[in-house]
Amino acid sequence: MRYSASECFETFPFVEDMKALEGTSSIGRNYHEYRAEIMIARNEGMTKTYNRFHDRTEIAEDVQRLREMHAAMDRVVLDAYGWHDLACRAAPVFLDETNEDDHTYQGRLFWSSDFRDEVLARLLALNAERHAEEVRLGIAPGMKGKRDDDELGGEG
Repeated sequence: MRYSASECFETFPFVEDMKALEGTSSIGRNYHEYRAEIMIARNEGMTKTYNRFHDRTEIAEDVQRLREMHAAMDRVVLDAYGWHDLACRAAPVFLDETNEDDHTYQGRLFWSSDFRDEVLARLLALNAERHAEEVRLGIAPGMKGKRDDDELGGEG
C-alpha cells in the first residue's frame, strides 16, 4: 500500500447525485471569495487567516462570518450525501484538553472527535457499499477481466 496524490481520490465515495450538489458550488464559491476579501483587506496570507479562524479569542466580525460560512458549507455537503441528521448536528467547537484527546486538533475550531468518527464511519460504509456493487458488476479495481481506462479511451 502506498499513498499517491494522483490516485488518492479514486476510491473516495463522492456524492453521486448531481442535483444534490447544486448548493455546494455556490456556497463554496462564496466562501472562497469572502476569504480572499479578508486576506486582501488584512494584507495577510492563508496561514494568518486560518490562525485567526482557529483562535478562540478572535472576535473580529469578518472572522466570525468566515466561521459561519465554513459551518454552513459543512452542512450543505452533509446534506448532499443525504445525511440530514448529521447536517443538523454539524456544529464546530473550539477543541481543547477537555473535549479532545488528540493534541493535533486541540486549539482548533473543528467537529468533536465523536462527530468526526461518525462522519468517517459513514464514508467508510458508503465506500464499502460502492465497492461491493463494483464487485457484483465485475468492475472493481483489480478484478480479472476488468476493463482499464486505457481500453475505454480514458473514460471510465
